Amino acid sequence: MSIEHRLNYIGGRTSGEGDVLLHSLDATTAEALPYAFYQATEAEVNAAALAAESAFVTYRHFLPEQRAAFLDAIAGELDALGEDFIANVCRETALPQGRIIGERARTSGQLRLFAQVLRRGDFLGARIDTALPERTPLPRPDLRQYRVGVGPVAVFGASNFPLAFSTAGGDTASALAAGCPVVFKAHSGHMVTADFVASAILRAAEKTGMPAGVFNLIHGNGVGAALVKHPAIQAVGFTGSLHGGRALCDMAAARAQPIPVFAEMSSINPVVMLPEALKTRSDDIASQLAASVVQGCGQFCTNPGLVIGIRSPEFEGFLTSLAARMADQASQTMLNAGTLKSYTKGVERLHAHDGISHLAGQPQQGNQAAPQLFKAQARLLLTGDPLLQEEVFGPTTVVVEVADAAELQQVLASLHGQLTATLIAEPADLQAFAALVPLLERKAGRLLLNGYPTGVEVSDAMVHGGPYPATSDARGTSVGTLAIDRFLRPVCYQNYPDALLPPALKNANPLSIARLVDGVTTRDPL
Repeated sequence: MSIEHRLNYIGGRTSGEGDVLLHSLDATTAEALPYAFYQATEAEVNAAALAAESAFVTYRHFLPEQRAAFLDAIAGELDALGEDFIANVCRETALPQGRIIGERARTSGQLRLFAQVLRRGDFLGARIDTALPERTPLPRPDLRQYRVGVGPVAVFGASNFPLAFSTAGGDTASALAAGCPVVFKAHSGHMVTADFVASAILRAAEKTGMPAGVFNLIHGNGVGAALVKHPAIQAVGFTGSLHGGRALCDMAAARAQPIPVFAEMSSINPVVMLPEALKTRSDDIASQLAASVVQGCGQFCTNPGLVIGIRSPEFEGFLTSLAARMADQASQTMLNAGTLKSYTKGVERLHAHDGISHLAGQPQQGNQAAPQLFKAQARLLLTGDPLLQEEVFGPTTVVVEVADAAELQQVLASLHGQLTATLIAEPADLQAFAALVPLLERKAGRLLLNGYPTGVEVSDAMVHGGPYPATSDARGTSVGTLAIDRFLRPVCYQNYPDALLPPALKNANPLSIARLVDGVTTRDPL
């Protein structure tokens, strides 16, 4: 089998200066695919960061419409990738063709959504307080504020979403929308996929006249630390493990100039089963929950990893039904061997822990992940046992039975930060357990009612974030248009002449955007 060598993309050109080659693998067979990638050298990491910094000098001044055209062009190039692209993604990830086609549509859709955000203009946050020279005892100067990109952003590709959270995914799209060039660190689990998408981005950049270095891609193990530590990098986007995300946060904080890391890391996404719901639709709930747990082999950031209910005959019946459905679930191939290894270790820890019993699932063996169901004693959460707070990334969930409503509140209060928290409830439950809602608000970024957390809508209102350790910064989101806020900072101009102001703040309002002028939102010129 002949091997095709692929390079890094730096400053609009290809680069392969190193002598370390990385091989992409078939996720199902573990066989090497006919591609090898040059690991970036320290000099190439430096060159990529400097190329992004050079591009930022120009790119930050591009009008929103110019950046919007760039994002639209990326979406078009991504949609135009052929069947060979889909086939390679499927081989690298073991994800089915339908999932990949759907994820590509989500990825190009979110690029176009950020293009709409740019054209809308509200992301600029334009505010104007006109001068009040006659005010006493002190006059007020003319003050004008808007938001600008922070600078080059390092983005780390996620394993579980090779498109939507990867090369042209939400972090890249929101950073580019904010006016920030990107240095993308490709995930080792789908390097061929990253290469296809990076080529599409660069074609779009050339077609729309973007500066060289607006997007760069590097490969390699161990190159991430050098990237985060590089002084040109001004922010980091990451989706992955708690260990990996925390390491990046610590590196970024230790820099001479600390920078923000927006890391999405770990969540067990509790689902609370309330009594009246179980009385009326227990079997349906069990069926829907089991489907959510095993969807995509459980390889979702929002996989429901903890199920909580109050002791009752109805809850026992639900548990019996859930166990039966989980026992019927087939084993599935995971994204890569490393993911399977981590899953197997996580299941082993649950099996070995005192206070946790196994309810359903075949023994974990071979090269596929077997779905599992466990039951844990509530005391493990109440006494601070760390195991139940840890995400087992895969098709497994743990049920906790509490004695009463008071213990339910105590258990929920003991949980760490989450991406999601779900209530399965009837109207009577919502009245009786209304106190749970403000409690869950403190724990999670998205609160669901009578739904299941797997699946994230890309929209203006979506929040895919939450308190630590779900993310490193609960003020942001990695999905939805609010994601652009992570890569913007405010700048205020005091008593500047109109000729030197950016378009968003000029008297004539040439961008025709909504601005807060003396406390009133208006599109009118001054």
